[in-house]
Amino acid sequence: MLLSTAFGKSHVHKIPKDGMPDLIRSIAENHEAGQPFYLLDLAIIERVMDKWNHSFPNIKPFYAVKCNSEPALLTKLAKLGANFDCASQLEIETVLNLGISPNQIIFANPCKAISHIKYAANVGVNLTTFDSKLEIDKIKKWHPQCHLLLRIKAPSDSGSLRPLGKKFGALPEEVEPLLHYACNMVGLKVVGVSFHVGSIAQDPSIYREAIAAARTVFDVADHLRMPTMQILDIGGGFRSTPLFEEIASVVKKAVQDYLPLPNLTLFAEPGRFFAETAFTLVTHVIGKRVRGEKIEYWIDEGIYGSFRPTLYNSCFVGIKPLLRQVEEKSCQICESTIYGPSCDSLDAVAIDIKLPELHLDDLIVFYNMGAYSICGGTKFNGFDMLSTPIYLVNSNSS
Repeated sequence: MLLSTAFGKSHVHKIPKDGMPDLIRSIAENHEAGQPFYLLDLAIIERVMDKWNHSFPNIKPFYAVKCNSEPALLTKLAKLGANFDCASQLEIETVLNLGISPNQIIFANPCKAISHIKYAANVGVNLTTFDSKLEIDKIKKWHPQCHLLLRIKAPSDSGSLRPLGKKFGALPEEVEPLLHYACNMVGLKVVGVSFHVGSIAQDPSIYREAIAAARTVFDVADHLRMPTMQILDIGGGFRSTPLFEEIASVVKKAVQDYLPLPNLTLFAEPGRFFAETAFTLVTHVIGKRVRGEKIEYWIDEGIYGSFRPTLYNSCFVGIKPLLRQVEEKSCQICESTIYGPSCDSLDAVAIDIKLPELHLDDLIVFYNMGAYSICGGTKFNGFDMLSTPIYLVNSNSS
């Protein structure tokens, strides 16, 4: 939720790269404890897009809206040339309401509700994925003009932190029957292949194996005398880390080796890559308990908000205490635990970490909080984690 105050929607805070702590303190003065807030640094979005274009100049990024659907983020990405990967009617509506063309959207969900398919047909979203015969039947009946990508299971997704192959993707023995049914029996247009190696890829070689598997699908299509397929969608799994450059090198070499086709168009579905590092979450200490040498803190965010354990990855989050007063207080480093505000005993954000002693209303800042965080908010226990304010920042100022 962007605010319309002097600190909000109509105002982008231009700060030097080292100016974030002072800005956080300034904004915090306008908030009562009990209301966390986010900062979205638009300059970081520009930098990661530059990184993408440098490493993947020939691969169109379709940003995965499910990762973070904040309109300011989507608008910025659109201005930088991104397209969008949507998985539901609401995500499509969110993108279209920003004035983005339906031609910039792929409906990248292999199993869609009929009402969502009808909506895509009505608004002109004409590219989607499938991996089953029933999905072909649904599309034929409700959106026959739609072009299709066959989603295949990546041969190996053990090199990612969250594999997706158990739920999505056609198996090798299913490829020919599905292509034959979709194209030759039903008359739909299958224009390419997609795969997803899983969230947070850690082994670049799994992309090479998946691209090799995609080549076999192109060969099957040729065998079936289908119209030439022209799209390969390599999915997601990327983070803006040094490993990204290695993954890019592997992908480019694999495409050259397996799919050196003259008219091949390459797509990808990055989410975390663009959103993760651009968002900073600021929380307040709302409670404290000292037990011997250990200190326990309560903050105004938790697992029913930005720290849903099934979505975000705490190992990538940077935690930094920020005292409300600029001058440093002398204090020792203590073993600490951070709890969320709810009455659920499982609502723990960080356990047994080292922090200087903090006090009521001091701030705890969490960095790299843009991926699968805001989107997980609830109103459990009466704590509204759906309306967290977001302030826009541009850290390119000198």
